[in-house]
Amino acid sequence: MKPLKKVLKWLVIVIGLVVLSLFISNTDYLLKAVRTIYLNGHTTAFLEDYKYFDNQIIENGTSKPWPLHQDYNSVTETVALDSINGSNGTIAYVIIKNDSIWFENYYDGFNENSKTNSFSMAKSYVSGLLGMAIQQGYIKSLDQPVSDFLPTYSEGLASKMTVGHLSNMASGTSWDEQYYSPFSIVTRAYFDDDLEQVMLGLNMVTEPGKSFKYSSGDTQMLAMVIEKATGKKLYDYLTESFWKPLGCENQTLWQVDSKKHDLVKAYCCIASNAKDFARFGKLYKDHGKWNGKQILDSTFVAKSIKPVYPNGDMYGYGMWLKKIEDKTFFMMRGHLGQYVIVEPNDNVIIVRLGHSKGDNTKIGQFTADIFTYITEAYKMLAK
Repeated sequence: MKPLKKVLKWLVIVIGLVVLSLFISNTDYLLKAVRTIYLNGHTTAFLEDYKYFDNQIIENGTSKPWPLHQDYNSVTETVALDSINGSNGTIAYVIIKNDSIWFENYYDGFNENSKTNSFSMAKSYVSGLLGMAIQQGYIKSLDQPVSDFLPTYSEGLASKMTVGHLSNMASGTSWDEQYYSPFSIVTRAYFDDDLEQVMLGLNMVTEPGKSFKYSSGDTQMLAMVIEKATGKKLYDYLTESFWKPLGCENQTLWQVDSKKHDLVKAYCCIASNAKDFARFGKLYKDHGKWNGKQILDSTFVAKSIKPVYPNGDMYGYGMWLKKIEDKTFFMMRGHLGQYVIVEPNDNVIIVRLGHSKGDNTKIGQFTADIFTYITEAYKMLAK
């Protein structure tokens, strides 16, 4: 019995020293990471992790369900689609044709109203809110300096950084997009309870506006700019600008760093469902109009779905871009394979939500799973 007590005593001492060292080294956010991710059986952020974070509610207004297509669910998944849905843990797959639900199915115990993490699809909403802030006069233009809102970035290379650079990901900051390193700024940003402090610690490494570099930090900084410009919390601004006007059927949640600091994780973490996510794709497909009413400036939308930099021909302002044969797609993309994929000329929207992208094999800048979700949707539409 005595040896066991001695072991337990030393175990408690070691754990205490580890915890103390984390606080001293300002890496105590790792405790939250272990508690939230690893103790729930995961190795990275997961679809329902919003339940373990502080959130703010985004209310829906008068909801308007999507109409059902005359050929609604008249076909089933192709063999290839069924296979990838199973292997990658798809939880929702929806095809919208001519603004009507043509096909929908839900898997693994999830349903049409289940909330799951948008991950980086949230970046598209934040870019849209930039467009709205310009439209409403809170921000002068895409060329307004970030330093007008965040004085920390008013000297040297930082003074050249504009709000547009944040939206098209060319800020030139030191942000490093490493998802699986526990000591990366991405991990710190996800679990730290003071996200603004993390962001204001970024340095400049290159001149802004020269080339595309995917950066969640750019979107987070853009959110801070929009809040400073509008005087509104970003979750409230999303509610009034898009969630209610687009007739979303469900209230949703947006993760914040903490109740105390109340800053949204703008680069990720809107918990909603496939058909409500799809509405933002439809808004851009229809040049910023919703039911005949101009919600978002059409010029901004048009600019958003065109490439900005030669090395970033797959990205516009908050939207990913891809040509496949004679088809031109723009899309919202998120960690683990959250997608809203739009082909405006065909009037087709494809939504896929799920647990995994598979083996992460890439074809250019896009993982191979995206091509399967698109190809098999068109095979189903052709039946």
